[in-house]
Amino acid sequence: MAKLYFNYSTMNAGKSTVLLQASHNYRERGMQTYLLTAQFDRRAGEGRIASRIGIGSDADTFGPGEDLYAKLAARLDQGPVACVFVDEAQFLEKQQVWQLARAVDDLDVPVMCYGLRVDFQGELFPGSAALLALSDEMREVRTICHCGKKATMVVRMGGDGKALREGAQVQIGGNETYVSLCRRHWREAIGDRPSTTG
Repeated sequence: MAKLYFNYSTMNAGKSTVLLQASHNYRERGMQTYLLTAQFDRRAGEGRIASRIGIGSDADTFGPGEDLYAKLAARLDQGPVACVFVDEAQFLEKQQVWQLARAVDDLDVPVMCYGLRVDFQGELFPGSAALLALSDEMREVRTICHCGKKATMVVRMGGDGKALREGAQVQIGGNETYVSLCRRHWREAIGDRPSTTG
């Protein structure tokens, strides 16, 4: 029975690596997968999912207002798909998460979404909030803070090397822009906690 999965974490936890490995496992066994990523995330090139460790794959894209149920149905009309993989799932709109859920239920295709849970201000992304509400299964892809504790938050760094507290929720960037931290060190970075050593 098909399910909707949400694999979430902070920045630089290896979500894209896990997605690409899972897709590879299907393809190695002769099964087709369908990969989707956010249209405006062009860090690896348009329509490409890439990992910091150097692996990548071409993908279709999704954009604002696009009907993902119709997109998946059209892809399935071309031939069987063992699993759909969605990278940068935090950028999905609420209605698009519902469309993916309907595809799971009505088209009987598993959909595995990978994305951030919260933004640099500690707020849920709309797509992530919908996935947390609708997913059949959720898995945390773990990464660590500089102190060794599990990182659950992310800060956006300004040009002066200090954590930003305001700004647009979406700003594409990588290691030069974002740092994953535990909650305690995130609070310290944004000035919500006195600085400590450790």
